Amino acid sequence: MNPVMAEDSTKAKSGENVIEAFNVDAAEILANEAQLLPISEATPIYEKLVSVFPTAAKYWKQYSEAQMVANNDDATKQIFSRCLLNCLQISLWRCYIRFIRKVNEKKGAEGQEETRKAFDYMLHCVGNDISSGPVWMEYIAFLKSLPATTAQEESHRMTSVRKVYQKAIVTPTHHIEQLWKDYENFENSVSRALAKGLLSEYQPKFNSARAVYRERKKYVDEIDWNMLAVPPTGSYKEEQQCMAWKKLLAFEKNNPQRIDAASANRRVVFTYEQCLMYLYHYPDVWYDYATWHAKNGSVDSAIKIFQRASKALPDSELLKYAYAELEESRGAIQAAKKIYENILASSTSGNSLAQIQFIRFLRRTEGIEAARKYFLDARKLPNCTYHVYVAYATMAFCLDKDAKVAHNVFEAGLKKFMNEPGYILDYADFLCRLNDDRNVRALFERALSLLSPEESEEVWKQFIKFEQTYGDLASMLKVEQRRKEAFSRPCEEEASALDSSLHDVVSRYSFMDLWPCSSKDLDHLARQEWLSKNINKKVDKSAPSSAAISTEKGTVGLLSDLNTTTPSAKLVYPDTSRMLIYDPRQKQGTGLVPGNSGTEVPATATAINSNSSVSLAGGGPTKPLNEILKVIPAMLVGFISNLPAVEGPSPDVDIVLSILLQSNIPSVSTGKLAASSQQVTGTGPATSDLSGSSKTRPNPSGSSVRHSKKRQQLDKQEDDETTTIQSRPLPRDVFKLREIQRIRRGGASQTGSVSNGSAFSGELSGSTG
Repeated sequence: MNPVMAEDSTKAKSGENVIEAFNVDAAEILANEAQLLPISEATPIYEKLVSVFPTAAKYWKQYSEAQMVANNDDATKQIFSRCLLNCLQISLWRCYIRFIRKVNEKKGAEGQEETRKAFDYMLHCVGNDISSGPVWMEYIAFLKSLPATTAQEESHRMTSVRKVYQKAIVTPTHHIEQLWKDYENFENSVSRALAKGLLSEYQPKFNSARAVYRERKKYVDEIDWNMLAVPPTGSYKEEQQCMAWKKLLAFEKNNPQRIDAASANRRVVFTYEQCLMYLYHYPDVWYDYATWHAKNGSVDSAIKIFQRASKALPDSELLKYAYAELEESRGAIQAAKKIYENILASSTSGNSLAQIQFIRFLRRTEGIEAARKYFLDARKLPNCTYHVYVAYATMAFCLDKDAKVAHNVFEAGLKKFMNEPGYILDYADFLCRLNDDRNVRALFERALSLLSPEESEEVWKQFIKFEQTYGDLASMLKVEQRRKEAFSRPCEEEASALDSSLHDVVSRYSFMDLWPCSSKDLDHLARQEWLSKNINKKVDKSAPSSAAISTEKGTVGLLSDLNTTTPSAKLVYPDTSRMLIYDPRQKQGTGLVPGNSGTEVPATATAINSNSSVSLAGGGPTKPLNEILKVIPAMLVGFISNLPAVEGPSPDVDIVLSILLQSNIPSVSTGKLAASSQQVTGTGPATSDLSGSSKTRPNPSGSSVRHSKKRQQLDKQEDDETTTIQSRPLPRDVFKLREIQRIRRGGASQTGSVSNGSAFSGELSGSTG
């Protein structure tokens, strides 16, 4: 053997195990390597490929062509018989036609008849494909090439060609325009008089087919025809392809061409079969296909689809239940029972579910005794869970109206499943239906004495809920206290002491979706409960706290000073100690902004307290507000002084805009601003200068203005600033008017005071005296 081929063979054998996991890349490599091997060595590889990808037309085509090259006609026929009906792809079927023509080319009239039948069969199966235009043309060319020695044979041949043309021009394909032109030429070559009537008859049908083709093409273009059928992984491409196929199916079901029902159904069937070539492992596609057949009255076809689905997806119990449901609905009880027995035989993890469904099936179809007999056998199985007891007891109570049998079943199960909280809760629910509150309490007490605290949480909740419904106040309080004691630990005495008793009151006095408090109160109680449970845990000092600034008293209120969880290692927090206040005079690369007094302005501030000091987020030193205001231009100070007090971190946008529109901010050129910013001397404005009633406001730089033109501008600015916001024209917007009126009413009682810190904390106030 050639060393290269031997190496390829070794690689191919090593890759056979890889494609079992639906590895598409490995399958492609294996298929390419198989082309280099002799047919005897490539056959096992092809068999492996088509067993993993049974609807991959390209692998079947490659396999059949390899056999055709080797002149293995019998093997080729066998391959085509296995794949043609499951792979409705034009390229594979054209390969089939080539094989048929090759086999029958030397058989004379008999071979021509076999070829004609093969063409008819192919067009019946894949003639509705949008890419079937070349097949129609090839068939027409084949019919035209048939010999005709007599006038009768010639007439028969022309009739056959005409029928094929008339079918082709009403099928929406890529070559429909060319087929129509060929048909026109054909009819005109035969008889112009006859052609006029036939062309006028088929012109509207052709126009309709052409319009449908244009619409169909939009859906077809979204489909990846080279995709292999693999189980769904949830990838975006798979979901996109699934939706593309469903859109095409919905389009075909609407019968856009308005053809007869039989022809429209054939197109839908063809589209479903093509869809299954790529979505072979999608149970919803199989189910939709079967139910579509059933809704159209073809139950036998739906049964066949379910049978194919069971072979394609043997592990899908969902499809088996749907199959059994269809059989039961049409009265085939024995067939449905056989399906259930098959599920029971093949089930592993879901065996209890299969037992429950079989009990219900027997109760529906064969009566109470059959279901009871199977339950008695199922309860002896080692893998029988408490779900089977609950299901049978519920069925006996609700369907058979036999509370005694249901009670006996629950009691029998209690001996085996006393440690199952789910079983305890279901049994308690059953006793509540019977109004047997005494036995309910006894059941809860018995179960809680055996269950661990981790397992008993839901039982305690149901016990408390039961006492809230059936008990008195003393019993409610007693059970709640017992639950707290059961879950408290010695190291958590302080935390348990902080447990909000108000939360228990909410639990006692709420009903369904009715609550005795507002949603804000519920949120507050939830936060307090979380804080109390975690108060003793260590807090990472470097972790930033989520702070909320109080807007009522001007103080900083921290919601998460008691933050008790260590920040996740995956989160990257900023270093707030390096944050800087923006200033246009600051040079790049400078860490701190130099102040006029030789001190350094702090990098950032998170809140402003009532003492007019700024606190650093990183826990650094504090600086007076005046030092911060030194670097703020006078125009910005004037704007801040006019801002209203707000409740929260953000003021109303409409009010801020109205203030901006009514403010006369002088326009300063870039050059003048740069020159002015370089003359930083003396002191900044004092706190009292921030008042809206102040008539003199110093220049941000502290220097005198030398030019008269600039002095005039500043005088004009000062005159304009003497006008308060209340005396300016009101905006026309109704909502802005209401907001300004509300601000006036709120500020009427605070004469001579302004809110100067709203831009920082929203609440710093200073009196003008």
